[in-house]
Formats: sequence, C-alpha cells, structure tokens
Amino acid sequence: MQIGFIGLGVMGAPMAANLIAAGHTVHLHRVKESTEHLVGAGGRRASSAADAAGQADAVILMLPDTPDVEEVLFGTDGVAAALRPGALVIDMSSISPVATRSFAERITGAGGQYLDAPVSGGEVGARAGTLTILAGGPASAFERATPLLEVLGATITHVGDVGAGQTAKVANQIIVALTIQAVAEGLTFAEAAGVDPAVVREALMGGFASSRILEVHGQRMIDHHHEPGFRIRLHRKDLGLALGAARAMDLPLPHTASAHEFMNAAIAQGLGESDHSALHRVLGSAAGRSTT
Repeated sequence: MQIGFIGLGVMGAPMAANLIAAGHTVHLHRVKESTEHLVGAGGRRASSAADAAGQADAVILMLPDTPDVEEVLFGTDGVAAALRPGALVIDMSSISPVATRSFAERITGAGGQYLDAPVSGGEVGARAGTLTILAGGPASAFERATPLLEVLGATITHVGDVGAGQTAKVANQIIVALTIQAVAEGLTFAEAAGVDPAVVREALMGGFASSRILEVHGQRMIDHHHEPGFRIRLHRKDLGLALGAARAMDLPLPHTASAHEFMNAAIAQGLGESDHSALHRVLGSAAGRSTT
C-alpha cells in the first residue's frame, strides 16, 4: 500500500520503519538527519505533508499535540489539499477528542475517511510493533486500517465512533500518571524509612500492588535511568487534555490535577525531556533527598 507518514519522532520513526519492513511504500515527511536511515531502508522522502498525502492511499500522523495535527492537515501544503478521493487519514497522535471530531468532519468533507488511533506502549512498543492501539471512527475506516495497525500493534481495539480512541487514550494517560505517582511515592517512602527500595519493589511484585508500571518504571526509578520512554512534557500535555475535558463536563479529577502539578514541578526542574518515571526525582527533591 502507498502510505504517507508524517511525524518521525521517538515513536513515529520506528513505526514507519515497521511499515517499510512490512513491504509498504512509505512517503516520509519531516525526514531529519536522525531518520535518514528510513530512506536508506526504502522509505521515500516527501517535501511536504501535501506531497506525502498526494501519493498515498492512507496517511498516518504521529505528532506531538493538537495544533501540530491541525497545521499538518489544514495548513499550507497540508494533507487536506492533496488528499486522494477516498483516502484514509489515521491520526495516531494523542490529541483533544473534541478537536478530533472537528478534524474528522473536515476530512470527510474533503472526500476522505478519518480514524483516530492513538497508541500506548512507548518507544519499546513502537520498535517491537506491539503497541496498544485505541481506535475511533466508522467501522469501514477501522476495517480498512486494520492491516496497517496490525503491523504496528499487538492489541487493537475499535473503541467507538470518532473521538472515542482519543477519549480512551486520555483515560489511559490518567491511569498511567497516577500509577507512576503512586510507585514513586511508595519507593520514596521505603527509601526514606531506611529500607532498600529494590527489595521492596521485588516483594511487591508478588502481591496485589504488582503492575507493569511497578515492574518497568519502578526499576527505572531505582536505577535512576530516565531516558525516554515517554517524555514528562508530553505526558503533562495529555493530562492537560484530561483536565480541560473534565472542566467542560463539570467532572472533578483531583488526583489527575495533582499528577499534573507534579509534572509542572518536574519541568520546572529541567526534567521535561526525561521519561515520566523521573517524577520520583521531584519527590526526592521535595524531601531533601538526592535521587541522581
């Protein structure tokens, strides 16, 4: 299949690589020095979003935030202006569910189909092709997208209509953030009490507190290893989406607000580009303990 792929960051680059390896013709926009290997692997350089879309049966976006997606879709030399009749736009970014519904309406009006399909699983899942994919959109769009999504992910769920995928992703980000905060607080508590946090983590892995986050991020906290992963700056953005949507629904999310504030503190300490497991450094700093 002819695919336009726009957004070759930490997640997008390995995802594009997997599509190339699967035999698809992938037109790549925003190729930089760090992603030249994708061209060497068989990807085709596109000069603009419109150039990538004009040659594609499906266009995949993997971008940082809502304004980035809007600009790529509808800005100068954007996707909408060059979209083939009936082409499928798959937005795998994590953005506003409300904006997603508006974007889908505009793409449909331009003669295309739209699927929001944000992902969970981080860089490790992107490289391995084992992402969890949460899709929202018409059943026909999901059916068309499934062969591509199966290259990129291991768990693929059609959650509902347009925007449902983004809503599920926001829920995921709330749960992940609160669990990371809980693990950070638990391990910081153990260390402050004079107990080896590595031993505590190992013991808890056999009990009801066991989780994938305790397993992976707990170990990162113990090792002080905070290379992304998933950047705190981007996770804060996702929690901002959650809080904005909650305000519109008059819905209290007090613990999400707390996690958002911890991420604000982390960014103020220069940790915005660190993995979100670095939240425990904020707690350590507040307690006057070194976590480096």
